[in-house]
Amino acid sequence: QVQLAESGGGLVQPGGSLRLSCAASGTIFSPYHMGWYRQAPGKQRELVAVITDGGSANYADSVKGRFTISRDNAKKTVYLQMNSLKPEDTAVYYCKREPIGRVGSAWGQGTQVTVSS
Repeated sequence: QVQLAESGGGLVQPGGSLRLSCAASGTIFSPYHMGWYRQAPGKQRELVAVITDGGSANYADSVKGRFTISRDNAKKTVYLQMNSLKPEDTAVYYCKREPIGRVGSAWGQGTQVTVSS
């Protein structure tokens, strides 16, 4: 059974940094693209960043230049380094294993990030 376990969320002041981690188990890891999504209260879940199996990354315009997604295939872990955090970055952040072929997606349980002074 696939499990994605996020960690690293918390409360941070504006301008601060956090690094989120997502550890996968019960699945092979390297062929899959991996994504980070977020959902703020009252809003739809949105894509933050996605990284291919080869390490190419794409970002939402709102986080470009501030967030960096990376992965360690040996550790089956994907990371999201978040710098220069803003109050509007406050959300629950979810890790997602993207679908491939006939294999569907898988989600983690989410980790709360709150940016507030």
